[in-house]
Amino acid sequence: MADHYETALGASTHDTITLLGQDLANDVMGTVGFGELAFWLATQRRPSAGETRLFEAVLAALADHGFTPTAIVSRLTYLSAPDSVQGALAAGLLGGGSRFLGVTEDCGRFLHDVVSSAQLPEDDAGWDALALETVRAQGKARIPGLGHHVHKNGDPRTPRLFQIAAEEGLTGPHLSLFAAIGRVHPQVLGKTLPLNGAGTCGAVLADLGLPLELLRGFALLARTAGLIGQLAEELRHPVANRIFLSVDSNTRSVAPLEE
Repeated sequence: MADHYETALGASTHDTITLLGQDLANDVMGTVGFGELAFWLATQRRPSAGETRLFEAVLAALADHGFTPTAIVSRLTYLSAPDSVQGALAAGLLGGGSRFLGVTEDCGRFLHDVVSSAQLPEDDAGWDALALETVRAQGKARIPGLGHHVHKNGDPRTPRLFQIAAEEGLTGPHLSLFAAIGRVHPQVLGKTLPLNGAGTCGAVLADLGLPLELLRGFALLARTAGLIGQLAEELRHPVANRIFLSVDSNTRSVAPLEE
């Protein structure tokens, strides 16, 4: 008896292609937006219009953030191997970690660990109390999503994401806890740090019910579009060779460290 490999995603016959139980050509193409489809593929349920709007706002928030290491390495890889655009994209995506892009997953998981083990408050005072307990429990450990190396006085993406979630009635426990952390952390840390956009994205994705194990994947999905933009700009206005020559011409030889 032949093995069977079940999937609810894509499948093909001689005459048709189905995706998520839909006819790809007639029911999906030209009808379902890419953001909506990405959500649908991950959850195997079609998102509401509000969920799609909020999810796509997250993708827009994470698409590009300038000359970050992920963008620079993509441009440099393309300079080295212009025949391998996939290599340039992969190089940038592989740099998504705890300092860039990975904060989205780290924050979502951090918040979920708290809300999944606590009795959820019913008002802001209750959320503030839970947030205060959470921040104190961290001690000197970093709180994912708190602080930004550029936007010291506030990440402009953060209030917009909170606004869209509120407009769509999608402010869930992860966003509620994150907002409360933003309000109470100065009492513990003795300074005020902004809630960064990447962390807010993690809270949003967790509230949307997306798999925690894939939160970084959605950040990488968004950044793929940004990296394609970086490479397209590199074609029009190259800077990678200047970056390389700047480092090469400023290299200084020193004696090796002695054991």
